[in-house]
Amino acid sequence: MILSHISIVNYKNILLAEHTLSPKMNCLIGHNGVGKTNFLDAIYYLSFCRSAYHALDSQVISHNQDFFMIEGTYLNENGDKEVIYCGMKRGQKKHFKRNKKEYKRLSEHIGLLPLIFVSPSDSILIEGAAEERRRLMDVVIAQYDPTYIEALNRYNKALQQRNVLLKMEQEPDPLLLDVWERQMAEEGTKIYVKRDEFVRKMTPVFQDIYNTVADGREEVSLQYVSHGQRGDLLDVIQRDRFKDRAVGYSLHGVHRDDVEMSLGGYPMRREGSQGQNKTFVIALKLAQFDFLRRTNSQTTPLLLLDDIFDKLDAKRVEQIVNLVASDAFGQIFITDTNREHLDQILSNSPFDYRLFHVEDGVITL
Repeated sequence: MILSHISIVNYKNILLAEHTLSPKMNCLIGHNGVGKTNFLDAIYYLSFCRSAYHALDSQVISHNQDFFMIEGTYLNENGDKEVIYCGMKRGQKKHFKRNKKEYKRLSEHIGLLPLIFVSPSDSILIEGAAEERRRLMDVVIAQYDPTYIEALNRYNKALQQRNVLLKMEQEPDPLLLDVWERQMAEEGTKIYVKRDEFVRKMTPVFQDIYNTVADGREEVSLQYVSHGQRGDLLDVIQRDRFKDRAVGYSLHGVHRDDVEMSLGGYPMRREGSQGQNKTFVIALKLAQFDFLRRTNSQTTPLLLLDDIFDKLDAKRVEQIVNLVASDAFGQIFITDTNREHLDQILSNSPFDYRLFHVEDGVITL
């Protein structure tokens, strides 16, 4: 998939931007805080119907403005055009349209424009709670399996209803608890199977990419951990109902899943240096890219690389540059404060590129 043209109005500090883009490499240069990441976030919004950074849509509207709008014109592998529009006025619901036709459900859009976003905030995948690593799995799987979001939504609804019953002062109806537990088990098993397959298939690709960037000097691994591995999920959920009642929430289920990340056989969060952590996250995201590219859709995802070179030594920077410049990657958006890194990429690359300068939300060629 190629984003050939984008229009942005009142998105964070970008009051107006309209650009034709390179089908291969688009580079944005500028100091920190000038709007480079906001431009990438607008592209992310067109793929996921939301910002990568803000839970509330109203938070992306520029200060003192009443609305925001983003419109992207895409070309798929067959050369067919897709025009995606999103916009929202303050106090009203957002509108999301594909070729001028509004979606009935936003979940119908997820996966049409596959995308991987690599940013400095990804360090939370290593340092943060298990919720962040579950989200990592969910974001990728949802882009190639439309049934996954449906299963996840049904599971979360059942979990929420069960937790409401567990919090009741009076003893909850055991038959009603059983209904929600069975739905949790049914949908949770689907989620567990898909997450397990995803991690198993992605891990060797991730290890190969990490070894390339780190020049084979370090051993890394991923290990999926789930209550689904303990046997029948319904039994696992129900066997500690008394404990769940005591604490007022569900202690078992796929909402507790995690991905253990290791360096040299030890937890990454304890062992990794800043450079190793960044290499780990970049390799993880590039492995996700490869996984999405190889799915049945055969659609090459967009790759957004936001300030990825900071805290990396020159050798690792060179290896990453060589990787993303290869034919395995499609359209790339990359930001940096250092013109030298991007000059290195562009000088060694025969393909088409565009270099944009960003200052105070204004984006120019």
